[in-house]
Amino acid sequence: MFAKEKKAWMTEAQMAELPDPFRFVNGREVRTVEDWRRRRQELSGLIVNIEYGGLPPTPSGVTGEALHTHKESRFLDAGYTQYRLINDDDRTFHFRLDVLVPPGEGPFPVVLTGDGCYRYVTNDITLDILRRGFILAQFSRTAIVPDLYNSERTTGLYRVYPDAQFGALAGWAWGYHRCVDFLLTLDVVRPDGIAVVGHSRGGKTALLAGATDERIAITAPNGSGSGGAGCFRWQGPDSETLADSKRMIPYWYGPRLWEFGGREQELPFDQHFLKALVAPRALLSTEGLGDLWSNPSGTWQTHLAAREVYRFLGAEERIGIWFREGAHDHGQADWRAFLDFMEWQLCGKQPEYPFDRNPYPDMAAAFTWSAPGPANEEDGEPADAGDA
Repeated sequence: MFAKEKKAWMTEAQMAELPDPFRFVNGREVRTVEDWRRRRQELSGLIVNIEYGGLPPTPSGVTGEALHTHKESRFLDAGYTQYRLINDDDRTFHFRLDVLVPPGEGPFPVVLTGDGCYRYVTNDITLDILRRGFILAQFSRTAIVPDLYNSERTTGLYRVYPDAQFGALAGWAWGYHRCVDFLLTLDVVRPDGIAVVGHSRGGKTALLAGATDERIAITAPNGSGSGGAGCFRWQGPDSETLADSKRMIPYWYGPRLWEFGGREQELPFDQHFLKALVAPRALLSTEGLGDLWSNPSGTWQTHLAAREVYRFLGAEERIGIWFREGAHDHGQADWRAFLDFMEWQLCGKQPEYPFDRNPYPDMAAAFTWSAPGPANEEDGEPADAGDA
């Protein structure tokens, strides 16, 4: 099983040592939880600003205006409400959020997806979400900024913040954050139970959203590849490279990323740093072994590397990865794995299968460093913020 994919990465993968998240830019080692908090800020500044062009400004508030509500008989009589979310700093900018609340006593955990521009949440998946006692909240990330394969910045959030340099992925992640702002005002929402999920470019977005918002309890990118859960330094066969991204979809990213085209090994980060920003909150990557463009072997490498951070923080059971046979899709099996993981993390229901199965048992890790040991709140002198 998996022999074809195994042979491919063994003969064709390009690899370089993944950078150490436990070393500050000045070379000092992370030794304590406080060190990690400072290092996390440093990592966030590096990856979010260079790769994604920074995040759009956080508005002073978001107003949710109910537009329509009714009971959905085909979905267990769930309560459906359509909201308009309005940017309080520029009320001409708004977008729609659709919320389905299961019957029963809340508050309920929430499945939040920005893939409303696609049809990945089928009726069967919707029923599965509701039967588990979860709210389903959906919006279209393309209502934040468009996804039209051009670099024009004249509509949507670009118009609100014309001097900013954020790319589309950062704009879409901002949309997730604004939905969280509003969801936390609803009595039916369990405030410690919001999970974000997305597929492909939506998976890149969900990972960025979860990495940059500590109110999000579970982050679940699916098939997210380059700029998501994949890897720049470890390129499996036929996987998307930085040059591919610049050629096809440069507007997804920030302008500084292209300085590293052809010299990815000089990036001061790789995507395990983005995953590490989620720690110690829950993180699940779901992947198709035949989805070579999304670099599943590179995603395994970033998982192994990020898992060291979770181990350091004593949260190793909160990071998971799940592979299936097949290509680039967000089907029922992917959703079932995510929802099982969500039930485990939020409700304590033990899963029927592991979330750390290695499909590449003969592939060595792409790094030689390791976590310095379990984090301690007090041991060691914290790194100086001015030196880090």
